[in-house]
Amino acid sequence: MTEPNTGTRAAARQTRVNRDPGGSGDLQTRHTVIVPNSIDMVSLLGPGDEHLALIEKSFEAEVHVRGNRITLRGEPGEVALAERLLDELVTIIRTGQGVTTETVERVLQMLRAETTERPADVLSLNILSNRGRSIRPKTLNQKRYVDSIDKHTITFGIGPAGTGKTYLAMAKAVQALQAKQVNRIILTRPAVEAGESLGFLPGTLSEKIDPYLRPLYDALHDMIDPETIPKLLAAGTIEVAPLAYMRGRSLNDSFIILDEAQNTSPEQMKMFLTRLGFGSKIVVTGDVTQVDLPSGTKSGLRVIQDILDEVDDISFQRLTAHDVVRHRLVGRIVAAYDEFDARGGLAQATERQR
Repeated sequence: MTEPNTGTRAAARQTRVNRDPGGSGDLQTRHTVIVPNSIDMVSLLGPGDEHLALIEKSFEAEVHVRGNRITLRGEPGEVALAERLLDELVTIIRTGQGVTTETVERVLQMLRAETTERPADVLSLNILSNRGRSIRPKTLNQKRYVDSIDKHTITFGIGPAGTGKTYLAMAKAVQALQAKQVNRIILTRPAVEAGESLGFLPGTLSEKIDPYLRPLYDALHDMIDPETIPKLLAAGTIEVAPLAYMRGRSLNDSFIILDEAQNTSPEQMKMFLTRLGFGSKIVVTGDVTQVDLPSGTKSGLRVIQDILDEVDDISFQRLTAHDVVRHRLVGRIVAAYDEFDARGGLAQATERQR
């Protein structure tokens, strides 16, 4: 484990390498890690040792705990990876974050992916804090998505529901507003269900568009004190409007988010992107597998990937079922649908029913 403000390893090691006593001839390593006294072992191992149980299940190694000494025994690669997992968890605890079973799973997933980024750096990146709650990326792809928003004028976040595309983009928008990097936030969605023709609906403009924009309002309430939101909306500092109301405008010094972009036509997508003004940043989010456009209408989000993929200062970031941060079952559902589609999907299922 790494002590604060030093480059040394604080965990004392006692390592032995010998042959598997079972007679297989495989090398076995026994490695003892001493956790620093400043770390609460319950935080590390979990209430009722639930984190410890997950670690034991995840590695082909024996794990024994006595006080603050954790002994690992098994194949050298597995033992080394288990030690890295413990090191990352200790680093996360030192940042003041709580460690959950989900945290352990995400750290392990990143370590097994053999990425260059440290899991603790990914999970400790604080984008925004409000009312004691911090908004952070929870997966490596989410971290890369957030970094891309910082580095590029236009970022496309493409992936299934629950991957944090819109939520993280809105957190970056609020962060930019609070840092005075922009003067206003503009949030927009295509109102596909009303065909972008809202005039025939009863009520005021706000009442007409509210059902389509409600998810954006909900996210805002997580990030900004609710009592200040009406004032910011009234002053135009935050604007929430359907995509049709972007036409003919030039948006300067703004952080602009287009949500549900898979439901734009190619013409609407071009119209939106050309609203970009000086000092502004655009984030476009969507899921190309969930297009609700009328039959025969192409998705602007699908088309734009071929048009702008090689243009400088524009980035396409793709998230997957592994980046779903809702209930863990949601990720499994998304993965199951992806596998179903890869096997031929609905067409084959329909054929079998005949």
